[in-house]
Amino acid sequence: MSEENRKIAFICSKGDLDMAYPALIMGWAALGNGIDVTIFFTFWGLDLITKKRVDKLEIAPVANTSFKFSLMGLPTGNLGIPNIMGILPGMTAFASWFMKKKIEEMDVPPVREYLEMLHDAGAKLYGCKMTVDMFGLKEEDFLPVVDGVVTAGDFMDMTEGAQIVFI
Repeated sequence: MSEENRKIAFICSKGDLDMAYPALIMGWAALGNGIDVTIFFTFWGLDLITKKRVDKLEIAPVANTSFKFSLMGLPTGNLGIPNIMGILPGMTAFASWFMKKKIEEMDVPPVREYLEMLHDAGAKLYGCKMTVDMFGLKEEDFLPVVDGVVTAGDFMDMTEGAQIVFI
């Protein structure tokens, strides 16, 4: 391994609760191992850094074949809740509440706090200029931990030599 500092960059393109945590957790682990971390938020991934959306992230159980949970604490085995039930009114709210409860039980910080921790520890967080422009967002729409809005080309230049993980 070279003496040059290791780098990793995450591209977050999804704004669902379950898609927020992989980059946050891996980014935190990388920082703990002395690896430079850059996170680029594009398309719906901008929800993770947008003031109005960050605390309202959801998980949709419909079409998520891996999402299985028990009702009232009763084990459901491998059956879980049938996927078709995800279309029922209130199931996204229920699934989101359930997931947030499980995250809290594990002492994992909410997304907003995790982003603050990452930023304070030295991770660089950027929004995608094209998507920001396309969605009509402004700098004041983002959390203060966002280091800026950059083009995809700028991101590529900043992360030259980094391992890239697309989420």
